[in-house]
Amino acid sequence: MTQSSTPGQLVVVTGMTGAGRSTAAKELEDLGFYVVDNLPPNLLPEVVRLVDESHGRAQPVAVVVDVRSGSFFHGLRSALAHGVTGRDTTLVFLDAIDEVLVRRQEAARRPHPLQEGGRLLDGLQRERVVLGDLRAEADLVIDTSNLNVHQLTDRIAEAFGTPETTRLRVTVISFGFKYGIPVDADYVADMRFLPNPHWVPELRAHTGQDADVSEYVLGRPGAKEFLDAYVPLLTGVAEGYIREGKRFMRVAIGCTGGKHRSVAMSEEIARRMSERGHVARALHRDLGRE
Repeated sequence: MTQSSTPGQLVVVTGMTGAGRSTAAKELEDLGFYVVDNLPPNLLPEVVRLVDESHGRAQPVAVVVDVRSGSFFHGLRSALAHGVTGRDTTLVFLDAIDEVLVRRQEAARRPHPLQEGGRLLDGLQRERVVLGDLRAEADLVIDTSNLNVHQLTDRIAEAFGTPETTRLRVTVISFGFKYGIPVDADYVADMRFLPNPHWVPELRAHTGQDADVSEYVLGRPGAKEFLDAYVPLLTGVAEGYIREGKRFMRVAIGCTGGKHRSVAMSEEIARRMSERGHVARALHRDLGRE
C-alpha cells in the first residue's frame, strides 16, 4: 500500500472545560493535523471523508469534541466504537482537579457551559458525569493540573509528533527597508553594512539568488564574520524555542531594496540553519518589486 492510500491518524480530543483542549488543538495543528473544533460527533465521518477528498487520506485529522455539542455528544462513543472513519483513532481526555479548573475558568471570566445559572463548580460536576464513560475508555488521559502551556504542548508533541513535525521551522525573509520592516519577524538584521551590488554595473540587474551576486556579497569584508556570529546566535535561540514548545521562527534580513544583499544573505542563513537540523527556507518579500 502506498503512503498516499494509507489513512492518516485521527485524534479525538475531549475532556473537562479548562483542562487545555484549545492548547492541545493548537499544538496538533502545528504538528500538521487538520483540526476541527467543537465538532458534533455525528459529523465525524463526513469531516474525515471531506479531508480525504481535499487533502488526501494520509492527512492526519484532529477533532475537538466537548459538552457544547449538546445531545450530539452522546453519539461520540458509538462513532468511535464502530470505527466509522476507517482510520486508526486515538481518544485523548484532558482532565484536572476541580480547584484548578475553577481557577482557570474564573481567570478566563467565562461561565461553564453546564453551569445553568448556578455555581461554576456545579457545572464542572455535571460535566464529570457526562464525560465519565469517555474518560474511562480514553486511550490517553492527561492530567493538566500541574502542567503549564509549554508542558502540555510537550506532552501532545511526544504523543503525536514525528521527527519531521517536531523540528523547528525557520523562515528567513529578505526585505527592503524602503518598503518597511516585516511586522511579524522575531529577529531583524540589517545588511546595509555591506557594499551594495547595485553600484556594480554588471551586477545591478541580477539578484541575490544569482551566483555572481551571491559570491560578491558573501565575499565582502564582514560578511563571513557576520554569518559566523549570527547563525550560532540563531541556533541558540532556536534550541530555546524548541524547549519552550515553539515550532516556528521568523528571521528578517534587510537591505535597501531587498534585491541583492538581503537575498544572498537570507539564502546563506537558511542553508546554514538547515545544516544544523532545522527545517529552514528563504522567502524574498520584495524581490522583483523595484
